[in-house]
Amino acid sequence: MARPLMLLALAVALVGCAPADTTATTASTAPSTACTKEQLKLVTPGKLTIGTDKPAYEPWFKDDDPGNGQGFESAVAFAVAGELGFDRTEVQWSTVKFDSAFAPGEKQFDFDVNQVSITPERANAVDFSKGYYTVKQAIVAIDGSKFAGAKTLAELKDAKIGVQVGTTSFDAVKNVIKPTADPNVYNEQIDAVNALKNKQVDALVVDLPTAFYVTAAQVEKSKIVGQFSSTGGTPEEFGLVMGKGSALKPCVDKAVDALKSKGELAKIEQQWLGSAAGAPELQ
Repeated sequence: MARPLMLLALAVALVGCAPADTTATTASTAPSTACTKEQLKLVTPGKLTIGTDKPAYEPWFKDDDPGNGQGFESAVAFAVAGELGFDRTEVQWSTVKFDSAFAPGEKQFDFDVNQVSITPERANAVDFSKGYYTVKQAIVAIDGSKFAGAKTLAELKDAKIGVQVGTTSFDAVKNVIKPTADPNVYNEQIDAVNALKNKQVDALVVDLPTAFYVTAAQVEKSKIVGQFSSTGGTPEEFGLVMGKGSALKPCVDKAVDALKSKGELAKIEQQWLGSAAGAPELQ
């Protein structure tokens, strides 16, 4: 989530050749006023329409109610709305199936929030905001097992780890955990999940969003031991989805940048995806 650099270089060249008049001043100040609430092109005038799927799962949302401001993505959505100048009463939610959000075509939302990873393929059909969440890796184990209580990555050195080949999780196992024994590598994620279920491995490494699903729906009595940041490669990020060519994108990007610089996104992440959600940080 080099185009701005090219535009900036062009703008600098033009300003350097232009006379210092009020026209140049007006042009230079236009971007700063373009994101006032009254100037935003919205699906419903006066209302910010945000899309997400139903049911809306925890910890991304809470009580299947995106509008309550609870859960990571609900909190992020309202924080972005606030940066755009909208209060709670001016935000409305629309049910949008996951795949429909980033499919080609006109959108009935101003932006959609639903753990949608930014990919070049999807970006051909829709616009993404700058990333609001960098996906972390997580370790899942059977509750009560030998490694379920690990507090550091070092404590997992001797674990037999299951992981899917060709994933960021596989890279994280090799480059971050560096277990003593080679991990058990599977072509499909479901095979790695079943290996944990059948106790053929001590622990499973997947991305954090998948870990929440594994523990909630796939492996009984499993738990997230903890989460950690992977190193190397291109990080996977979630982005807010908008229609292709959306006039709202520069303003949403500006809002995400502001929330990052103020530390608000980090606070929201810690509150909803940290220890309280059963996913403590492992160092």
